[in-house]
Amino acid sequence: MSDQSSSDLLTQKTSRRRFLRDGGIAALAVGVACKAAAPPAAAAHQPNPGQTGGTMGPHDTAAGSTQSAADAMDAMHEKGIKAFPAKTAGEGNQLLAPTMQNGVKVYELTAKKIQWETEPGRMVEAWAYNDQIPGPTIRVKEGDRVRVILHNQLPESTAIHFHGLELPNAMDGVPFITQPPVKPGQSYTYEFTVPNSGSHMYHSHHNSAKQVGLGLLGAFLVEPKTKSEYDSPDVDQVFILNDGAHGYTFNGKSFPATQPIVAKLGQKVRIRFMNEGMMIHPMHLHGMHMTVIAKDGWPVPAPWKCDTLNVAPGERWDAIVNCNNPGTWAFHCHILPHAESDHGMFGMVTALVVQKA
Repeated sequence: MSDQSSSDLLTQKTSRRRFLRDGGIAALAVGVACKAAAPPAAAAHQPNPGQTGGTMGPHDTAAGSTQSAADAMDAMHEKGIKAFPAKTAGEGNQLLAPTMQNGVKVYELTAKKIQWETEPGRMVEAWAYNDQIPGPTIRVKEGDRVRVILHNQLPESTAIHFHGLELPNAMDGVPFITQPPVKPGQSYTYEFTVPNSGSHMYHSHHNSAKQVGLGLLGAFLVEPKTKSEYDSPDVDQVFILNDGAHGYTFNGKSFPATQPIVAKLGQKVRIRFMNEGMMIHPMHLHGMHMTVIAKDGWPVPAPWKCDTLNVAPGERWDAIVNCNNPGTWAFHCHILPHAESDHGMFGMVTALVVQKA
């Protein structure tokens, strides 16, 4: 969410329930679980007589289900909706301001262990850049001279790869191929002229399944020299997907702690999807279509429309939403076990809130 949108949301004087009701979420058939209260996955899916399987595995079809059981399930779903957007400690994607040295934009990133709250009451060990997940957003212009200084305070070596940027070989950030690993206590400097515009990422490329899964990732946005009609949206939203050690997350948080995207009726939202995980995530928006304008930072030959966009590991997709339908609209991964269980919605779920002007 943009800083302005966050401010608008936080300064509303209505209760959470009224905010969601006014947006129309009372009409959505969605719910949430408090994951801490959920039984272990293995126990939750143990078959018994009267259960059937399918893609989701066993689920109850027995005639003995009672009204009280249905009420208990509904209560868990409702509890999460009333909590959304739940407050947690820490916020990622914060814009990192550079210092200027002889015309070079200098950014410093410190990688270290932290504790991170992914949802209310769930603290996890995380490896983060500058104490946040995702790491701070670096936003530059095509042709800028950039210096990124990495300080390693982790217990193992690391490095940074600038995913999607077509850099000189020495700046590619892959230990033992283009550079030595950056050992604990060491620093390493990357410097380059930004060659290509678009939505890109930076992340560890050393023991990366662990390090990226624990949070060493961030957005690297490059504004083009010549702007298109899509480069001045009302809301510009980075949307980083991950499915590593912290579970299914949007921008480092799991529902109900994910933050909604908020826009006014008639505004345009640019969503920059980035998949830093190891699974495919088809992102589905209710109520409005998305117009896809770029793939991996490059403009598509002809923009096209969809309401479900498949985002594979490593991919970036840019899409525009014309917010012409007021209300609070569910926005989630459509691999349903990434988003919902009998205890309600969790993980990769948020909402697009279109407010009447």
